[in-house]
Amino acid sequence: MSEYKNLLAAESEGVLTVTLNRPERLNALTDELLSALLGAFKSAARNPSVRCVVLTGAGSGFCAGQDLRTPRTDGPISLRDHMLANHIPLMLAIEALEKPVVAAINGACVGAGLAIALSCDLRLAAQTATFRAGFIGIGLAPDCGASYWLPRLIGPAHAAEMLFTNDSMDALTAERLGLVSRVLPAAELAAAAHTLAVRLAAGPTVALGLTKRALKHAMHASFAGTLEYEAHLQDAAGRTNDFAEGVTAFLQKRKPKYAGN
Repeated sequence: MSEYKNLLAAESEGVLTVTLNRPERLNALTDELLSALLGAFKSAARNPSVRCVVLTGAGSGFCAGQDLRTPRTDGPISLRDHMLANHIPLMLAIEALEKPVVAAINGACVGAGLAIALSCDLRLAAQTATFRAGFIGIGLAPDCGASYWLPRLIGPAHAAEMLFTNDSMDALTAERLGLVSRVLPAAELAAAAHTLAVRLAAGPTVALGLTKRALKHAMHASFAGTLEYEAHLQDAAGRTNDFAEGVTAFLQKRKPKYAGN
């Protein structure tokens, strides 16, 4: 297990499990924790043995957003500059990672913590998990991509209500609206997330990365543009060893053994 500051990272069966480790603060974000998270995702991108990432939190919270109690000694700051230096690089690294990212949301998921969860490809939640935008509660606008992902996942009306009112959403409502794909008993969440991640890690990694690209591209493209982009991605997938293995396994009526290349 590798340890960053307030972050745990453990690799098993092709899965890198990244755990926010400030349970006494519900894993609220500091600049150091954001830097450690960025380092973990960059490392996952470089490491061919990592084929899927699980992101979760220690203790009873997933992430309570930015830690507002973190003392600052450098005087007033520009929030824009702070976002550009600390939050935005992380969000772009998650977006750019061409490997599946599964959020195992074990508790409170608020503010920037909510936005980080939204940026993951799949979200599983414990029955005890709660979701809240948080920003308007302290007089701020949404950031870290929350205004981008929420309308796309739960629709403009539900997104506006969540952002405007700052009301908390329970796990079952989040599942019903499409914010998460599955809700599980808290005691089963970690195992279920790992099982899913192992399944994804055993898949054709390049094709999964290209599928991630296709899904994101299609949110902005026309139907004709999507068809053309899919053809481009399919050409790339068709040149991989995993495609050859997949076809051979199909013809031999056996389970494919993907190498991830």
